[in-house]
Amino acid sequence: MATSMIGRIALITGGGGDIGRTVAVHLAAAGAQVIISDLESAKDGLDLTTEVCQQANPDAQVHQFPFDVTDTQRVISSINTISSVIGTPDAIFNNAGYQGQFAPISDCDPQDFKRVMDINVVGVFNLVQQCSRELIRAGIGGSIVNTASMAGVGGGPNMAAYSASKSAVIGLTKVAAKDLAPAGIRVNAVSPGFIGTGAMWDRQVKLQAETPSQYYADDIETVEQQMLTQIPMRRGGTLDEVATAVLFLLSDASSYMTGSNLELAGGAS
Repeated sequence: MATSMIGRIALITGGGGDIGRTVAVHLAAAGAQVIISDLESAKDGLDLTTEVCQQANPDAQVHQFPFDVTDTQRVISSINTISSVIGTPDAIFNNAGYQGQFAPISDCDPQDFKRVMDINVVGVFNLVQQCSRELIRAGIGGSIVNTASMAGVGGGPNMAAYSASKSAVIGLTKVAAKDLAPAGIRVNAVSPGFIGTGAMWDRQVKLQAETPSQYYADDIETVEQQMLTQIPMRRGGTLDEVATAVLFLLSDASSYMTGSNLELAGGAS
């Protein structure tokens, strides 16, 4: 199968969260050796990801390797160690991220804005740079998928920092794709829109309801319906639908794709 990941070494950052966990399960089921990373404080989430990966494929090799993507030296040392001990990751899901506060731009906290940019942009850059260095050193190609967002495509009200950071991820993806193509390294992005149940959906609905604006009501149930009516398909996406797209981009099924941003939004823009 073109989506077989047998023989591949996959690295997932944000592996303790909903999207990272679902992608890790799909990769494990497809035969990849899986390395999941997140902050040290996300140990419980990483343990759950390990458990569900092994349920999906009892023969799966799943390794936990926590590090902070914003710490450049820690990223360098972590990727070097992973490459030496386990093998060079050649399927990288660059997924660690932070939504930040919800507020109109006039009320944004500058420190929170900087934190969002540090995690979502500098963190993505750090991982792309170091993983590509290891792939080039090993003389092998690979595939990197960065997590962007529809907020970075169309802009989300009350989400200045997040929208700006994800727009930057899309731009970084396109540059990296051009720079790394000669080394046989493909770089693409996925932009989820409103993705159904999960911590990120619950947080977004709650905070939009709490933030006064002309776009959303002030109660959670109404906000949920307002979000869904923005989608031509009239439903939110699922975590499995995101994971399937990521698996496609990481696998040889997408061998002629690089520099692309897949919008996973049910037709919304």
